[in-house]
Amino acid sequence: MYQLISPQTIYQYFGDDDKEMLLEMIQIILDTNLHDLKSLDKAFSDEDYPVIKKSCHKSKPSLSYIGAIQTRKLVEQIEGDIPSAQNLYQDLKAQIKVIENELRQFLNSVE
Repeated sequence: MYQLISPQTIYQYFGDDDKEMLLEMIQIILDTNLHDLKSLDKAFSDEDYPVIKKSCHKSKPSLSYIGAIQTRKLVEQIEGDIPSAQNLYQDLKAQIKVIENELRQFLNSVE
């Protein structure tokens, strides 16, 4: 059902006894970490490597919390070689779209 996220991992990190907190945490990941990652086009075109590195680094725990290990590895690759990561960044944006859809499906199943 899910390609990139893992509901089991989400429940492991956030528990399943407080649905409001769980929903809030997923929404924060959607609104901050994923939003920041998919908004790095300008930073790449400006070669603003510190901004890219900070955004990548900051997103890694959240990707682990939702079980998106494949995407976390991609972010680590980008963070490790930012100057030549433009193609990887395009792959990352495609994965983020999938994750956003999957997280919305997950949120609907929890509510």
